[in-house]
Formats: sequence, C-alpha cells, structure tokens
Amino acid sequence: MANDTTQVEAKPLSILQRRWRKFKTLKRGWYSFLALVGLYLLSFLLPILINSKALVVSYEGELYFPAVADLLPFTEGHYSAEELGLYDPRRPDRLMRGEARYRLLQEQYEASDEGNWVLLAPYPYHPNESLLKEASFTGHPPTKPDARNWLGTDDRGRDVLARLAYGFRISITFALLVVAISYLIGMSIGATLGFFGGRVDIFGQRLVEIWAAMPFLYTVIIISSIVQPNLKILVAILAIFYWIGISFYMRGEFLREKSKDYVAGAISIGESNAAIMFKHILPNALTPVISFAPFAIVGGISSLVSLDYLGFGLPHPTPSWGELVGQGLANIPAGAWHLVVFPLGALFGTLLMVVFIGEAIREAFDPKVFSRLR
Repeated sequence: MANDTTQVEAKPLSILQRRWRKFKTLKRGWYSFLALVGLYLLSFLLPILINSKALVVSYEGELYFPAVADLLPFTEGHYSAEELGLYDPRRPDRLMRGEARYRLLQEQYEASDEGNWVLLAPYPYHPNESLLKEASFTGHPPTKPDARNWLGTDDRGRDVLARLAYGFRISITFALLVVAISYLIGMSIGATLGFFGGRVDIFGQRLVEIWAAMPFLYTVIIISSIVQPNLKILVAILAIFYWIGISFYMRGEFLREKSKDYVAGAISIGESNAAIMFKHILPNALTPVISFAPFAIVGGISSLVSLDYLGFGLPHPTPSWGELVGQGLANIPAGAWHLVVFPLGALFGTLLMVVFIGEAIREAFDPKVFSRLR
C-alpha cells in the first residue's frame, strides 16, 4: 500500500517580506546598507577604539579601566596622575597634577621596568585633545598626515582621524533624530488633513503654507544669537521645518486611501477615527515615508555640515565635518589639503551609501516588474 503523503503548503510571503527580499537582491543598496549600519554600530565602540584614555592600567598590582568612563558614563574612570604614579617629564622628582596622560604614562612604565604596564586604545587619540604640548609634536598646526597622526592634525593640533570618526557618529545620530521627529509630526498632520478633509484640510493647508514660508537659515541665526545651540536645539529646529514635505505626501495618501472599500467597512463596524487612521490606512500609506526617508537622512547630514561650516552648528569643541572643511578652506595657503580632502571624502562616501540605499528601497517598493535600477 502506498504511503500516505501530506503536502505542506508553503506559507505565502507578506508584502513586506517580498519587498525585503527584493531589496536584498539589489546589491548596490544592500551592501551599502550593511556597510553603513555596521559602521554606525561600530561607532558606539569608539571610546575603546579611538581614545587617549587607556583601556587597562596595571599599577602596583591594581588594575584600572579609564576608557570605561567614556563607554559607560555612570562609572568612575577618571584617574589622577598622582594615583597612577605619573611624573612630570620636566620635573622627574615631582608627580604631575590633574588627570593622567596615558601615552606618557606608558612611556614612563616601560622605562622604569617595574612590572607596571598600560594598554592603550588601538588609536590612542581623543577628538578634543590638543597635541601641541606633546614632546613628539613637531611643526606648526595643521600638520599633514604622518605615522603618528594618520590623517594629520587640524589648526588646533587635534587628530583629524579621531574627529572624523566621532563626527560620523554625531552626523548619523543627528540625521536619524531629525528624520524620526519630523516624520512623526508630518505624518500626523498630513494624516489628519487628508482623512478629515473639508474645512480642516483647507485651513490646515493654509497654516502649513504660512509655516513653510518661514526662512530656515534666519531662524537658526536668530536662535544662535540668543542661546548657544547644541545637538538637542538643532534637532528641534530642523524637525519643526522638515515635517512639511512629508505632510504633503501623507495627505495625498490618506485622501486616496479613505475612499477605498476597506475604510468603508471599518466605518460600518464602528471603528473610531483614530483606529481607522493609524490601524487601517497608515500601513497602506507608508510607501512614500519609507521611500523618502533615506533622502531625508542625506538632507539632515548635509544641513548639519552646512551649519557647522557657517558657524551656526554644534558648539566647540564638538567633532564636526563642517568645521574641519572650514578649517581646510581657511588654511589652503598653508597647504592643509588634508582638512578638505578627508572630511569631504567622508561626507561623500556616507551620502553616496545613503543614496544607494534610498534607490534600492524605492525600487523594492516599486510595483512594476522590470527594474529601473541597473
């Protein structure tokens, strides 16, 4: 007798799963996505990868972990020079004061050969640390790339590679916060105008148009003249201007979707307006949000770099790509080409990856069979 066989039908893929699978087939966008996400996650480990503080200090049988203070701010990791036995190189008979200088501490431990040791970070420089007082620092800043400072130093003697790496994390975080907040505001306003229509839509559109006429740069200049801008203030300023564009798209999506049968069915069974808007219509109106989000991130990064370049961005001494570009242009007669090439190269590479991701997402959400992204 033949064995009974049961055929298990494969569970059909959802629309989101099919789009995700198609996105992974677009290699240019997929590899850019992996690279950008990997670099951003790696940037949170910068306190143990690029830092002037030591990872581990062994002194008289005791272990100290100074770099933990930057990775976990609630821990105690600031150790004084007296506590670790660091002597003043100008007065070898006297201990230094203030926080320990760990590169100098490593040299003294190795010279004394008493069993003490220091494990420095792979790249032992901090983005806000001036190297002008270092005995090994020669020349006048900005200095060109060499074996110690791989991408050179800026006009204040700070390491360029360290500032670029920390500036990458700040730029991506800034753009993500701006996009998240502005899209939340824009989606809510656009959904309200499109769903209710009528007078709500008419008066709401007029208010949006009035707000869109506000000059963004002048607003930033006025606020900067009153208070010192920081990351939170700049995110708030950009978010209250960047929501306008996405609100138009969401309004159009809701105007189209609310006339469909599933919305009429939800109304007939007594669903509330909030449930219809955010439970039924919103999942079907997310295509423009997802498609335009990568390009909005490009705009957020470019805006921060531009504001930093103009002097209205993050406060000194926050690592900034725009500030480095400004230093480079100011020091072109001195031959500081590295202050222009490396920051602009980092900016170009980052924006290029985000654009590739945006193109791939747009193609994955395209209902047409044939691809436009080649």
